[in-house]
Amino acid sequence: MEFGGGGGAGDHHDASSEGRRKKRYHRHTAHQIQRLEGMFKECPHPDEKQRLQLSRELSLAPRQIKFWFQNRRTQMKAQHERADNCALRAENDKIRCENIAIREALRNVICPSCGGPPVTEDSYFDEQKLRMENSQLKEELDRVSSIAAKYIGRPISQLPPVQPIPISSLDLSMGSFGGQGISGPSLDLDLLPGSSSTLPSLPPFQPACLSDMDKSLMTDIAATAMDELLRLLQTNDPLWMKSPTDGRDVLDLESYEGIFPRGNANLKNPHVRIEASRDSCVVIMNGLALVDMFMDSNKWVELFPTIVSMARTLEVISSGMMGSHSGSLQLMYEELQVLSPLVPTREFYFLRYCQQIEQGSWAIVDVSYDISRDNQFASQYRSHRLPSGCLIQDLPNGYSKVTWVEHVEIEDKTPTHRLYRDLIHSGLAFGAQRWLATLKRMCERIACLMVTGTSTTRDLGGVIPSPDGKRSMMKLAQRMVNNFCSSISTSNGHRWTTLSGLNEVGVRVTVHKSTDPGQPNGVVLSAATTIWLPISPQNVFNFFKDERTRPQWDVLSNGNAVQEVAHIANGSHPGNCISVLRALNNSQNNMLILQESCMDSSGSLIVYCPVDLPAINIAMSGEDPSYIPLLPSGFTISPDGRAEQGDGASTSSSTHGHVRSGGSLITVAFQILVSSLPSAKLNLESVTTVNNLIGTTVQQIKAALNCPSS
Repeated sequence: MEFGGGGGAGDHHDASSEGRRKKRYHRHTAHQIQRLEGMFKECPHPDEKQRLQLSRELSLAPRQIKFWFQNRRTQMKAQHERADNCALRAENDKIRCENIAIREALRNVICPSCGGPPVTEDSYFDEQKLRMENSQLKEELDRVSSIAAKYIGRPISQLPPVQPIPISSLDLSMGSFGGQGISGPSLDLDLLPGSSSTLPSLPPFQPACLSDMDKSLMTDIAATAMDELLRLLQTNDPLWMKSPTDGRDVLDLESYEGIFPRGNANLKNPHVRIEASRDSCVVIMNGLALVDMFMDSNKWVELFPTIVSMARTLEVISSGMMGSHSGSLQLMYEELQVLSPLVPTREFYFLRYCQQIEQGSWAIVDVSYDISRDNQFASQYRSHRLPSGCLIQDLPNGYSKVTWVEHVEIEDKTPTHRLYRDLIHSGLAFGAQRWLATLKRMCERIACLMVTGTSTTRDLGGVIPSPDGKRSMMKLAQRMVNNFCSSISTSNGHRWTTLSGLNEVGVRVTVHKSTDPGQPNGVVLSAATTIWLPISPQNVFNFFKDERTRPQWDVLSNGNAVQEVAHIANGSHPGNCISVLRALNNSQNNMLILQESCMDSSGSLIVYCPVDLPAINIAMSGEDPSYIPLLPSGFTISPDGRAEQGDGASTSSSTHGHVRSGGSLITVAFQILVSSLPSAKLNLESVTTVNNLIGTTVQQIKAALNCPSS
């Protein structure tokens, strides 16, 4: 016990001594630091003599003194830089807020005299603007002159002056359905409204070089739009509610305005409409492949040929991080279409921003960006895209779940055609359901294209010998569908002229010169009309798809029956396929019909084209079919948007099963080669031919389906 007690006292004494030594050491160290800090304030860069004096005074090595001052100077420099960065960042935010406020003020300011936008008072900028416009007009004149000289064989300056001919002076009224012929002089192709050259279609406005301030503003707009899109994608109540007619997710505008106030008076305009919808589905494509196609404007058009008539990437603001698309920001232009000449395209200049949310999950947002407030090429529709886009989430086995939000503000400058009023105003024509239905169908088609086996091919005549032949045929059919969709587009390059005689809609015609390798070289006349039938889209599709009923409407087959010699499935729906047809009892045994049919919940297509046997053999052997000339015709079928209660299937992509369409809108479109000479004149006989062709087809369709002919 005494040994233990004595040991405990010694230990306590040793601990006390150690504690006193530590206190002395800390006091000494604190004194050293205090002395060094005081010296640093007086002289941050001491010379060797001062460092030796401090070394003796503080009992430190000269190298320790030297390194301490170096480290202290580095720390002070970093502190100053952080303070400067904070101050500059605050100043930058202040300037950005002021810039945005000034932009909004300039956007909303009005002239007190006339009520219109203000006119700039800076004559220097007015003069510069006029000079730029004058230069652009001179370039356009030189381009047109060179084109004219190419076709007429001499410079345009040598031509006699031509008096302008108003469009209304071209009498294109048709009386062929009453048995009257058409007579009159031939029409020069370049004078016919809607004629277009072979120059590639470009956006109507190309932006100038963007400044760093513009790019910074675009980045801020895209980031804000991404935050809003993610909330719209992930929030249900109170932002979204179920439509009472078909159960679709539609936006509650009152709740939206409360959460995302925009301070914009456009909603007070009675001609402005908001279309906002949300939907989701599972597609057979992995997320990275989808992101790659969405961020490439060419692939974007190929993925949605029935919706996107044109798309261009105007500027890449950011190309992403570490070789991925995450952080990629682009300024883009696109035109969206409904496949009928009665519906103008919607034009958007917008920012597309991609961000990877987490592993296997990406969000892509689109938001309109006004690149020019003085754009004289304003479309018939003023279209403004509010934050829209999709969330792509990887699933097992290469599938993806896609949740889509479509949110646009539309100002109708002209009334919507009565046939399409219900479909468009209901939001079905350009809504999220149509985008996803098309995406799902196209992903299935791409999956069938990638399959190396022959499980998707039913070769009845032994004419498709290999998987390469199947892929070549699918590529040829896809180009045929793209050509058909482009032929009935109402974009800037296609201005249609209406011919009377068929019904109150009339036949719309347009012409263009074709020199593309995949089209016949010459002048092509496109004609289309749209009719309404009180029959469901599914039944109309089945009628056109059935080989047994084809002689009832196909005037080109001269009433002969057809036989399917090859069949390639390209989707889960049995109607989604590519067929090679042969007309029976036909003297032209070397002529076959290539046809693609596709159907989804948003509508359907039947596109076909006569192709001679040697060309078909080239494609079926697996060779490149890019140079096989195609001039397709066909039908587009869509619901009319008139919902009525019943037990039929919903017209939206969501299978709610409470609404069925009241009827179908069918666009009948044909293309004919007027002349193989690009400089030939277009005679009215060609217009009469295609008008008769469409008129006869429409009458036969109505008769076969027991619909009134009037």
